[in-house]
Amino acid sequence: MDGFVHPDFAPVAAELGRQLRAQRVGGAAVCVYHAGECVIDVWGGDRNAAGEPWERDTMALSFSTTKGVTSTALHVLADRGLVDYDEPVATYWPEFAAGGKEAITLRQLLSHESGLHPLRTLIDHASRMLDWEHMVAALAEQAPRYRPGTKNAYQGITFGWLVGEIVRRVSGKSIGEFVQVELAEPLGLDGLYIGVPPSEHHRVAQLTRISPFLGSDKVADWLMRRPSTQHLADALLPDGVLDVLWSQEALGAEIPGANGVFTARSLARLYAALACGGTLDGVRILSPETVTMLSAIQNRRPDLVVGAPLHWRLGYHSIVTSAGIVPEAFGHWGYGGSGAWADPSRELSVALVLNRVAGTPFGDMRMVRMSGAALRCANRRG
Repeated sequence: MDGFVHPDFAPVAAELGRQLRAQRVGGAAVCVYHAGECVIDVWGGDRNAAGEPWERDTMALSFSTTKGVTSTALHVLADRGLVDYDEPVATYWPEFAAGGKEAITLRQLLSHESGLHPLRTLIDHASRMLDWEHMVAALAEQAPRYRPGTKNAYQGITFGWLVGEIVRRVSGKSIGEFVQVELAEPLGLDGLYIGVPPSEHHRVAQLTRISPFLGSDKVADWLMRRPSTQHLADALLPDGVLDVLWSQEALGAEIPGANGVFTARSLARLYAALACGGTLDGVRILSPETVTMLSAIQNRRPDLVVGAPLHWRLGYHSIVTSAGIVPEAFGHWGYGGSGAWADPSRELSVALVLNRVAGTPFGDMRMVRMSGAALRCANRRG
């Protein structure tokens, strides 16, 4: 492994070393900020099948970890008074009012209460995901699956277009451009992309597909026939989803619920700003009042897609670690094992990116253990 390790957080680096030895293939990077200070920034393993080493600037496709970045972009607009969480989405996106959606609010979108999680039944093939205009038009016409605000169902992939189109309508910038101009550039982030420019493709780690969970359309068809898993399949498994997300074409597309490409350093630094009241190193991206608002729990019901309560915040979920639940923490994890989160009560942020894809659509134990190691270190440090 290579990088920087503060002695107080050495167990986090040790945990990464254990994970890399256990998985035998692939690589990863972890970064931790505490009290506004970078205390861990380490990486190791292989970035591709040729065995080339993971480097300081290596980035990785991080699937649903992207949703936390997309949500933060919308919060920037809310902080500036350009959008209101309790205003109907149709105020900013008039076409959205079709299909009985005229009263759905931004808060309901961010809290996964809109009833707009279906994707497999919305498009004929995942290749449609590469066409922004097609996706936002289809979602604007779609009717909610249930009465908005009465249930919550993880908008596993649709979330990105729903929130990203509001960002585009209000700011005049695509979500990828907005993230660069309003988040990456002010904070000096070296790898925070929704849509990777060709000049940066060489930095992206090659994914190693271990888990077959999302790889089979036959599995998706079987799940769709079962009432207990129908919502999951519809939300996450359009035909050909992994073939599309693994493609070179998808690397440059904007799929803001699923195809963000990040360094752990950039994610940890972004969440460090949230953990420190919206400001890091003199750069303010949000006010303390907005950070408090976005981190408040919006619902505690079991999620129809996930099957368990995720205690949705405004675009983020609760954080579970091997050292216990962190009550005030919020963030987002992704398929394959990546994730990032902030804990304002400890001014702590943690991020992990990797290229050995395993586990479930909601992450795996690698992020749980890494988070637990960081939490224990922060508690000892005080």
